[in-house]
Amino acid sequence: MKKVKQKVYYDKKTDVLWINIKSGAEEEYKEITPEINIELGKKGELLGIEIFNASKFLGSKLGLKQVANDFQSIAIPHKIS
Repeated sequence: MKKVKQKVYYDKKTDVLWINIKSGAEEEYKEITPEINIELGKKGELLGIEIFNASKFLGSKLGLKQVANDFQSIAIPHKIS
């Protein structure tokens, strides 16, 4: 099994947390729950996970501050267009 380094991006202005699982072109996305989408590639492979209103969602459930601290070494600012 090949080990994949996850990359976590957070855009404070839009409050979106994005977890990159695999690089590739997004062909479609699916809403798996309100405010959480998964991004899929051409063959249906999981490319990433988007969490909208991340501070509200993770702050109340997991603690966004703790998530940010856990991923501090790999998290970088990301602008959602």
